[in-house]
Amino acid sequence: MSARDDGKRVVITGMGAITPLGDDPSRLHDALCEGRSALQPLSALGEDSLPPTLGCELLWFEARNYLTEGNLRPLDRTAQLCAAAAGLALEASGWDAERIAAHEVGVVLGTMFGSMRTISEFDRRAVVDGPSYAKPMHFANTVINAAAGQTAIWHGLTGINATISGGTVSGLQAIGYAADLIRQGRAQALLAGGAEELCFETVFGFHHAGLLSGSRNGDAARPTPLDSRRNGFALGEAAALLMLEDAESAERRGATILAEISGHGAGYDLSRGADPSLGERAVVDALAGALDESGLEPGDVDAAVLSANGSIAGDLAEARGVGSLWNGAAPRLPVTAPKSMLGESLGAGGALQLVILLEAMRAGRLPGVHGLEDLDPEMPSLFASAESRAVAVDRGLVISNGLDGKSCALIAEARS
Repeated sequence: MSARDDGKRVVITGMGAITPLGDDPSRLHDALCEGRSALQPLSALGEDSLPPTLGCELLWFEARNYLTEGNLRPLDRTAQLCAAAAGLALEASGWDAERIAAHEVGVVLGTMFGSMRTISEFDRRAVVDGPSYAKPMHFANTVINAAAGQTAIWHGLTGINATISGGTVSGLQAIGYAADLIRQGRAQALLAGGAEELCFETVFGFHHAGLLSGSRNGDAARPTPLDSRRNGFALGEAAALLMLEDAESAERRGATILAEISGHGAGYDLSRGADPSLGERAVVDALAGALDESGLEPGDVDAAVLSANGSIAGDLAEARGVGSLWNGAAPRLPVTAPKSMLGESLGAGGALQLVILLEAMRAGRLPGVHGLEDLDPEMPSLFASAESRAVAVDRGLVISNGLDGKSCALIAEARS
């Protein structure tokens, strides 16, 4: 039985994204199809204790351009990113202040760390100067659900408020959870997605864990997902929120429907990356769950936006998982990996991938994988290309593969 046969249908009526390549989903898609990468040497972290490191910073972002009235002081950077993306999604989906006041609109936010910068500043001050010198305002934002709460306060959202912290899959998990809440009749309209800031503490941690491009051998070449030369990923920052609604309610108010969420699934690798076969199995479980819930076969899906970011083990597990279900399916599944141009934005990544998928559905064009020259021979023969290409996408797949064994998949379909 598919999800649409067991509960309310869930549709997407708008989206908002704050990314290193801008805040307009259509222009973001154009930039990715043109092969424009946001990767550059990190410059705004305010620290000189890191070797030269590539990343995707939001150098252009000014919160006041989006949050025009009210006191910004209680909002740290993560909350500002989230609230700004929420405002864009509300506007795009036709939820003005009057409509919001008359309905219960909620937020389900995915984030890996919340604000690591805020947490670190609070702890550092308490340790160095003593607990009595730590700023109370900073403490309020050290909790993981601070950004979702601040976003709800800012926009007057009185519905469900939830935060999902599941590592790098948090954004896609949040969307799946929100879809389930609507499908079960527990909510009518929910903003769902992810937000993550880029700060010194995060870069420092991933660098010393040997996960960033160049952190093992000093070669800070641009990350190349799926390529045989890949040697780690680059971090990015972003926020992406989508408005999910009960289909009947959305149709009644005359909303523009971008797509329907027809299924999602999850898997977990108990070895947390130590056993490649278990990593592949986790991806397969997530994909099989999404296909089963949507009532589709592999050959029914037109394209996929992968989570591949340049990780040696992670890219391989994801590619093999996809290959185990799609090799032999006709036609071959076209795939892209936008983290080649936007970096690994952690809890925001899966939601941002869904934005890119929806734009590919609208435009009939799938971005390429920036820098891909030599597909890793250990991977199955994925239909990947360095160049963008025309692809008619009526049913699309998003995969979010975590650093800690988690894997999620979600299927979106154009409305017939």
